[in-house]
Amino acid sequence: MTEDIAGAGEVSDRRTLRPMIGLLAAMAVSLTGTRISAIALPWFVLATTGSATQTGLVAFCEMAPYVMVKALTGPLVDRVGPRAISWSTDLASATAAGTVPLLHALDVLSLPLLLALVALIGAVRGPGDLAKEIMVPEAAERSRVPLERATGLSGMTERLASAIGPAVGGSMVALLGPLTGLVLNAGCFALGSVIIALTLPRGMGRAAEEAPSPHDGPEPGYWRRFGEGFTFLRSEPLLLTIIVMVGITNLLEAAFTTVLVPVWAKESGNGPAVIGVNSSVGGVAAIAGSLVAAGVAHRMRRRLVFFSGFLLAGAPRFLILASHAPMWAVVAVFAISGFGAGFLNPILGAVSFERVPRRLLGRVNALGDSLAWAGIPLGGLIAGAAVASFGLVPVLLAGGAAYFLTTNLAGLRPEWREMDRLRSGREQRLGAGDRVAGSDLTT
Repeated sequence: MTEDIAGAGEVSDRRTLRPMIGLLAAMAVSLTGTRISAIALPWFVLATTGSATQTGLVAFCEMAPYVMVKALTGPLVDRVGPRAISWSTDLASATAAGTVPLLHALDVLSLPLLLALVALIGAVRGPGDLAKEIMVPEAAERSRVPLERATGLSGMTERLASAIGPAVGGSMVALLGPLTGLVLNAGCFALGSVIIALTLPRGMGRAAEEAPSPHDGPEPGYWRRFGEGFTFLRSEPLLLTIIVMVGITNLLEAAFTTVLVPVWAKESGNGPAVIGVNSSVGGVAAIAGSLVAAGVAHRMRRRLVFFSGFLLAGAPRFLILASHAPMWAVVAVFAISGFGAGFLNPILGAVSFERVPRRLLGRVNALGDSLAWAGIPLGGLIAGAAVASFGLVPVLLAGGAAYFLTTNLAGLRPEWREMDRLRSGREQRLGAGDRVAGSDLTT
């Protein structure tokens, strides 16, 4: 009898955790597919065209629609519900990603057609990523998991995907070619769609409830919902300052990952496998950094930890590639940078957690993330043109200097002092019964 009771308790625990496990699983497979594609697609373009400019153009055509559509779909996600948006957009991403290798096999894949397909992938991936992000608080409630732990698990899932995806992508591209990686990317999106549609509990991910209006009238329309998110974000100087700084660093990150690293791997003779090794080492180190941050960062001054993390995560990677250092040194620097990066998102999530009301979560996250990601489409485009004009090493040095100056000069602004305040704002919000949750601004 005792064994039966224990077994029933284990089943009950699994059922209770089902929303959290299902959502994290969907996030894991879709993010892993995206990380695989981040290696396979640039290498495919670089190998078939030999042009850094065209490689940057492809990255632009994926990320520009991602940012633009994500910025505008926050009110739609709040109104329709994140679950329906998530599974339908993942299915569309899978279809578009699978079409690329199919058309190439049929020898009908032209550059304009490739640009159109990657633009479609970017356009539907933005709302899909947003929808998963804003289901985290509800999954935490249904699974009886503290929200702080749930957001930490969400961040760990992203870091894990950043470690596994590049390793798989780099190895697959090196052994089987880049198109195999794109096929696997399509499969990951399809699996993510199935997990969201079929495994989450019924009723989860419905439309957000609007705050009661003092006047009777029709349900607020799209532009009113959009305006509420914009007005809230405009009233938060610290969030706006973070968004501007992260927007610049995201542009530099995009230039680094989509153009500078592939060109370095090709010119150095190391090949695509080393891209996966460096990215995976950085991802594993970021997981370690996130674990340390979860354990001790709350006892330290946020501002000090935040800018120390950026000091490690940014410029050193640019400079080590420009120095023609041996491979062991490159791997070591990527590991140190990854460890520093692991401290960033927990702090960003905590800051947003204390400020953003649940009913505004979709539209505020959409605006904030999109503004922070606005430079990403330009990163690859600028880097491709710069490398073609000046060469790889000068661009790496300029990128490292820009990263260092951006993160250090931004830290002089007075808004950052709010990071070190006690969490009284969050307690007041929760005391008033307004649930809150954070967002992930970094790439």
